Amino acid sequence: MVSLPFGEGWGGEKMANLKEIRNRISSVSSTMQITSAMKMVSAAKLKKAQDAITAMRPYAEKLTELLQNLSANLDGDAGGEFTTQREVKKVLVVAITSNRGLCGAFNSNVIKEVKNRSVFYAGKQVDVFAIGKKGNDTLSKTHSVIDNQSPVFDNLTFENVAVIAEALTQKFISGDYDKIELVYNQFKNAATQIVQTEQFLPLEALKSDKIASTGDYIFEPSKEEIVLTLIPKSLKTQLYKGIRDSFASEHGARMTAMHKATDNATELRDQLKLTYNKARQAAITNEILEIVGGAEALKG
Repeated sequence: MVSLPFGEGWGGEKMANLKEIRNRISSVSSTMQITSAMKMVSAAKLKKAQDAITAMRPYAEKLTELLQNLSANLDGDAGGEFTTQREVKKVLVVAITSNRGLCGAFNSNVIKEVKNRSVFYAGKQVDVFAIGKKGNDTLSKTHSVIDNQSPVFDNLTFENVAVIAEALTQKFISGDYDKIELVYNQFKNAATQIVQTEQFLPLEALKSDKIASTGDYIFEPSKEEIVLTLIPKSLKTQLYKGIRDSFASEHGARMTAMHKATDNATELRDQLKLTYNKARQAAITNEILEIVGGAEALKG
């Protein structure tokens, strides 16, 4: 067999022989089958995750609206310890990523935003609370990661997330941190995820000019008690919605990434087949020329 070069697209790299090209074709074909299978798995999981976050959003929004309406005519300290404004010296950033990779820039975008928050709070203590193995593995090299709750994705339920929300709330109430923020990917569609940074605690001031009238109602128990009961529920719902958003975004990002990887593998396989056919034809032509040349030499 004759050693032949690749075309210009391969940067002049030499292909040893036809067998090596065949091995490359086989390898790329195997990779294409894997990425295609991963795309289908993510597409199936995405449907369920998308339905979950779509069904939850109206409830979360209505709960927030209800809390705002109840708080509209209350004193500024009606939220109690949940609204305590302190000088910001210690900040906790909750980084919500995934436990697995192969999902494009999904995790790196969140990690990048967490680092941006550290720059924003330069001169202050900024710690990280990781939810997701990828974020924990990367951020632990450059930041102080106080906890890692990656196992929550193994059984993603409101009850399991509520435990994490209570732990975060306690860290704020006890004064361990003056502000807690959530950084996660918000699900828009399978191809688009938007990195969001939300203030978790303290609760931000409610804007009364955007709140609808509550009307003339009799509250039992009092408005204050209702608000203080709704706030912990609202915080748990906010965190659960953020994790659910991230979970749906992960499958959307992975499905898109595997779709692109499959297309790239298909294109590469086709290029290799073309290179193989050209090399094979050149080898056959060369052998024919050698035979003809040998025959002419014998005649001479």
